[in-house]
Amino acid sequence: MDMIAMARELGKTIQQDERYLALQIARQNSDNDETLQDMIGEFNLKRMAINNEAGKENRDESKLQELNAELRHVYAEIMKNPNMTAYNQAKEALDAVLKRVNAIISLSVEGEDPETADLTEDTCGGSCSSCAGCH
Repeated sequence: MDMIAMARELGKTIQQDERYLALQIARQNSDNDETLQDMIGEFNLKRMAINNEAGKENRDESKLQELNAELRHVYAEIMKNPNMTAYNQAKEALDAVLKRVNAIISLSVEGEDPETADLTEDTCGGSCSSCAGCH
């Protein structure tokens, strides 16, 4: 089996994983949550208003501060929404496994043993003299 075929098989396996399925359910729930979608729309409008005001030659700094405060408030409300919380948790879980898969592939390409290559904690002691390079 060539690498492309194996990548397609990996893609199929990912789509059967419980973390992928949980993300799809969480995405659908978020998409169907009218309150959440309204808040996201409001957030986007606030962001556009900030960009418009910031782009003006004679921008009003107090208006920008007010818009930023409103944007932060809407963002906080979005992040408190149970469907958004569930979506973020599901996304983090899938992202973690994908990060590990990518690490194994990358380390294998660098010559490490695919059977033992794995994600390691990114730790930096601050001394570049003993470092093999940043990841």
